[in-house]
Order: sequence, then structure tokens, then C-alpha cells
Amino acid sequence: MATKTCDKSFCEDHLLLSPKDVGLWDLTMLLFSKNIGNRKFIDCPNGTTEESFSRRFVIFISIVAQKILHLVYKPLTWVGSAVEFMPNYMHANGGFFKLLLNLVSGKMVFPDKESPEYLTTIGLLDIRRDLDKRIKHEDPRYTSALAIMAAKSAYENEAYIKETVEKHWKMEFLGFFNCWNDYEEDYTTQGFMWSGKNGDFELIGVCFRGTSPFNAKDWSSDVDLSWYKLPGIGKVHAGFLKALGLQKSQGWPNDIQSDNQKPYAYYVIRQKLKERLENNPNAKFLVTGHSLGAAISVVFTAILAHHNEIDLLSKLEGVYTFGQPRVGDQKFGEYMKEVLVTHGLRYHRFVYCNDLVPRVPFDSSDLYFKHFGNCHYYNSFYKGQVLLEEPNKNYFSIFAIIPMFANAFWELLRSFIMYYQNGPEYCETYTCRGSRVIGLLIAGLSAHGPPDYINLTRLGSPELFMTSSPDQSTTTVN
Repeated sequence: MATKTCDKSFCEDHLLLSPKDVGLWDLTMLLFSKNIGNRKFIDCPNGTTEESFSRRFVIFISIVAQKILHLVYKPLTWVGSAVEFMPNYMHANGGFFKLLLNLVSGKMVFPDKESPEYLTTIGLLDIRRDLDKRIKHEDPRYTSALAIMAAKSAYENEAYIKETVEKHWKMEFLGFFNCWNDYEEDYTTQGFMWSGKNGDFELIGVCFRGTSPFNAKDWSSDVDLSWYKLPGIGKVHAGFLKALGLQKSQGWPNDIQSDNQKPYAYYVIRQKLKERLENNPNAKFLVTGHSLGAAISVVFTAILAHHNEIDLLSKLEGVYTFGQPRVGDQKFGEYMKEVLVTHGLRYHRFVYCNDLVPRVPFDSSDLYFKHFGNCHYYNSFYKGQVLLEEPNKNYFSIFAIIPMFANAFWELLRSFIMYYQNGPEYCETYTCRGSRVIGLLIAGLSAHGPPDYINLTRLGSPELFMTSSPDQSTTTVN
């Protein structure tokens, strides 16, 4: 359904890009005409103009990128299916030689995508399921290390997640959520909840699934510049709002009529949290995610504050994001800083080295999207710093090209030596090494995967994990 048919009265302003409706002439005219409201593929208030050529050029690039991603949607899906199928096929048949025997005997076993053994591409990148036993509850790294393992597990099916939580973490699985997107008219958002206890203390986890490597729609959301300006909050990325449960023509009503067939992520998870916290008023909860899931985690916290959910926010231990794209404008950042300070919340935004995704959508004087708070930045040796912004914040820099590709080569080489340097649990899979090779072509792409984020939470200096204030000055820990 076209976005122009939806009532936008819930927001103060909006700019929505629709690459499906774009024609070559109309797209070209965007560069030469400031009347962007006349463009068929841009939904914004009547009479909207954009004087800045650089802003129009970036919108142009965003549309082209989304158009390309739309064209490669099916081929990319087929590639992803092929990448996933063969390793799972061999595993289901007991390995390569057993597979050959089964082929000869006609007893082939096809992998079941709903089984706890089936792995997505993300799971094939990193097969670790256990928490690091050396990182105890009192270790400052514990919550972050738990959060990234949840963020990695969120890419898998419900059976895999349940088995991981119960058998590997020895914790309680609280539920898996497959949630409806009103605008996409599809179940685009997934997440799960779990609970762990340490004596009398209970920590509940909420985790949102991130960008699927071979899902062009997910990548399209990352490069999309569409936004809604919400009263008192600022401009927020439209795709992330829709994924969390934005209601057509209503925005964010405090309550909606429940629909078990089409649950919305924000409302169903908020209700589950309230029910669980009623049973243990002393419990706390964290929110986490990787990539797209990281962005949704931030928006989830923002909407809790928007609805004045003081009781829930008082029990929110912190927000832990990994490879998070930019979510909103400067006003949104100021709004979130106030929420963090008012409720004493921890906010750890982890960025590994040249990871591409935290550097989009672009941030400049001509664009709306900004990060807020501190950046917990780690280089390819897993040495960390707490910075106001990650280095090379917009990725595309002529001065960074050579160092990025040199670093990508080092990451590939490192994948063969980490086993000897850090132990068997750091031995990278063939799939992960394959992604490192791709990183030689698109520097920073392989750096986005969970393996490096897991490594930095396990190998990083514990002192760095204590810093979370959004106003903290720059800190370096070697």
C-alpha cells in the first residue's frame, strides 16, 4: 500500500522516499529542482522545497541504492539460500563422507529449517552458543557479553534460541515474537525474551533481530533517508518506527486493541515485560540488538519514554547496541540523552573498527541523522576507546580507503591465527573466512558481523565497560 494514502496527522513533519514509484526523468530532475514536493517518489508536505543541492544529491543516492537493492532482492535471496543450504545439508547427513554414503544409498536427509540445529548465515559465521565462563556476573563485561550473544542468537529460529537459552545459558526462555509491520503488511520484525537469575537478582533480556545479510529489504532500510518528526521527540527513521509497530494514521497511541494474529513488537513486548515484572518487582531488564535490531532497541526505549512508562524505565538496566545505524536527528539525540540521564540508564553503543552500518545514514551539516551518546569503539586488535563519534564517521573518505583495505587484509590473516593466539573458541568458520574475503572487495562489510562484536566483549579491557554516561569525556583503554 502506498504511503501517500496514510494519514500523517500523528507527526509534525515527514519525508518518505518510495523507490518503487521513481522514474529516470523524475529522479534526474531531483538534482536540478528544489521543489522536492513535486517528485512522485517523495512524500512530504505540499510545497516542500530543498534549497541545498548536497541534500538533494544524497536523497538521489539513497533512492538509487534502494532501487538497486530492490532489483537484486530475488537473486540475493537465492544466494543466501544456497549459502545456508550446503552446510546445513552436510550437518543433517553427518558430515561430508556420510553425505556421500547417503547419496549412494538413497537415504539423504534434508535439513529442517525449524530444527534447533539449523543455522542461518549469521549462525554459520559464528557457531558459538555458550557464554564465556571466565566472565562472571561481577565482571563489568558480563552484561555486554550476554547481550551480544543474544543479538547473534536472535537471527536463528525459535527452536534454536530456546535450546540456546535453556541448555547453553541455563536460563529461562520467555518467548519468541514474530511481529507485524503495518506498512509492509508482513511479519518483518522478530525478537525474543529470556530471564537469568543470580541469587535473588533477576535480569530479563529483550532482544530484536537485526539485518539479514541476504535480505535486500533490510539493507534498504539501512540506507533509506525517510523520517517522521514526532512531537517532542524529533525526526526518527521511518523504517525503524514501522518495524517497531508504528500504527497507520495513529502513530503511537498508548494502547491499541490487541490482535494475536498480527502482534506489533512494541506493544506485545511491553505487555510481556509488565507481566513479568509484576511477578518480581526487584527485577531489571536490558534491551539489545545488532544492526537493525540495535536501531529498534533505541526506538523501543524512546517510545517507552514517550508514553511516560516511568515504572518500566525505572527497571531498565541499560541499552546495549552493536553495529547500530543512526536513528534520528540532533533533537532526537538530545531527547534520548535526557531520557538516559533522567532514569540513570546505561547506553553502550559498540562499534567495531570499519563496520559500515554505524556510519549510515550519513551524518553531515546537510543531513538529519546523528548518533548520540558515546561510542565504544574497538580497533581490529580489540583495543577500545570511548569516543564521541567513531573514526571516519561517514565511511566514504578518500583518505581512509587504503587503511580500510589494508585492515580488511589483516582481518583475513587474523582469522587463521586467532586459534593459536586466543584458543579454540576463537577459531573462525569457513563461512566467516569467506566473508573476510568479501571484505577485501567492500571494506567494512565483513566487519559488521557478530563475530568481532563477540570477540571485543570477551577480549576487551573490563575497565572500558564501566563507562556509559552520554557526556563522558574521551577515554582510552589499552
